[in-house]
Amino acid sequence: MAKLSNDELLEAFKEMTLLELSEFVKLFEDTFEVTAAAPVAAAAAAPAAAEAAAEQDEFDVVLESAGDKKIGVIKVVRELVSGLGLKEAKDLVESAPKAIIEKADKETAEAAKTKLEEAGASVSLK
Repeated sequence: MAKLSNDELLEAFKEMTLLELSEFVKLFEDTFEVTAAAPVAAAAAAPAAAEAAAEQDEFDVVLESAGDKKIGVIKVVRELVSGLGLKEAKDLVESAPKAIIEKADKETAEAAKTKLEEAGASVSLK
């Protein structure tokens, strides 16, 4: 049997229909006991996992709702966000869902979440 070059193989594949090519791939996988899709899935998952790990350095503390004790939540928001007046804190709480603290480290974000939840607010970290 004559050995075909890569260019000759590509030309042969170009002449095949998608159904014929699909059957060829299945036969190739069965013959050599390989899967064509596995490396693609693994390669696609690796950057996503690395990206997710890289993003976990910074968190946003998002006030979902003030709950029943809005005044207590306003006081905590004023404590957490420096330079915020009473009116600005009230507007921030009333505009929920809203990010209270952005790009904070995990400890700071967890502490802020705990304080806000103790005051009666619904909070999430993103």
